[in-house]
Amino acid sequence: MPEETQELESFINKLFAKQSTVLVVDDTPDNLSLMSGLLKDLYKVKVANNGEKALSIAASDNPPDLILLDIMMPGMDGYEVCSRLKANPETVDIPIIFLTAKAEVADEAHGLDLGAVDYITKPISPPIVLARVRNHLELKNARDFLKDRNRHLEAEVQKRTREVAAVQDVTIHAMASLAETRDNETGNHIRRTQLYVKLLAEKLRNNPRFRAELDSDKVIDLLVKSAPLHDIGKVGIPDRILLKPGRFEPDEFEIMKQHTTLGRDAIIAAESSLDLELPFLACAREIAYSHQEKWDGSGYPEGLSGDDIPVSARIMAVADVYDALISRRIYKPAMPHEKAVSIIAEGKGNHFDPDMVDAFLEIADECKAIADRYLDSDADLEKAAFK
Repeated sequence: MPEETQELESFINKLFAKQSTVLVVDDTPDNLSLMSGLLKDLYKVKVANNGEKALSIAASDNPPDLILLDIMMPGMDGYEVCSRLKANPETVDIPIIFLTAKAEVADEAHGLDLGAVDYITKPISPPIVLARVRNHLELKNARDFLKDRNRHLEAEVQKRTREVAAVQDVTIHAMASLAETRDNETGNHIRRTQLYVKLLAEKLRNNPRFRAELDSDKVIDLLVKSAPLHDIGKVGIPDRILLKPGRFEPDEFEIMKQHTTLGRDAIIAAESSLDLELPFLACAREIAYSHQEKWDGSGYPEGLSGDDIPVSARIMAVADVYDALISRRIYKPAMPHEKAVSIIAEGKGNHFDPDMVDAFLEIADECKAIADRYLDSDADLEKAAFK
């Protein structure tokens, strides 16, 4: 028998096997004695001779499963007791049956409006009282079961969601690491660019131009999750070009430019094999294909310009260029942070979206702190050099 089925049956057995507790609230000792005698063979019975005591028992660590409540009591009447019980989150779900001599239709309607589940007039008929108490306790048990089951299901959904997210993260980093094995970038590059993207996106969400695209933490999380795949297409670039330390010849650069299309196509192939659309892969596809586009239209692969370039790709472009500038490589020294920031500023309106440059300049110090925290070590660089 599946584990979940066993847990479910165990809960049902416990729920319906336990003896229910009924609280009787009445200011008349004879009425308390009468109701206790009627109920005691079937239920645990608690009694209260006034409203304050009833509220205290109901809010205790062992609350009753149902309350039989008189209306006409000195001090706090039954209507007030009912109102307070329904206003308290700890007692709102306890079913209340009014048991009273007030027999007018308006009295009954008022009691039901306050949240009571039933209304019984005195003098009582013992079989009717027992039947109604039993019915409402069964309904409460069923509601409690469904509520507990829903909590269990919600916890299970959250657990599975976390597992799926973890698998996605591992898959993304595995794919990104595959690209790294072909390139001379380091693992810290992935982490740094993710954090730059997060900082920049959070800054831009306050700009009216980007509010629609960056309207929630979930969207920004997708950007961060997708960022490591920006260069996945480099897997398909020949080593003689990918690992060349100097400037590319024109024909070599044309081949290098293909990594954007290769990356997009690889992600499309992954989506097709899954036969469903995943938001993080759609975002990754945008970034991989368009992060080399430039604001003035001089980039590749399509020569897009301005707002035709996806926001995700524009953000990635700033993050990727900054990290390339400030990072040491075997074939080049790291550029000082101030110089890298200056180059990003010079790219405003030609290479980069002007508003994104302004936002980057405001968070530049935070980006430097990230770069310093995830600095490439000599061992990282040597490992990258011999991939």
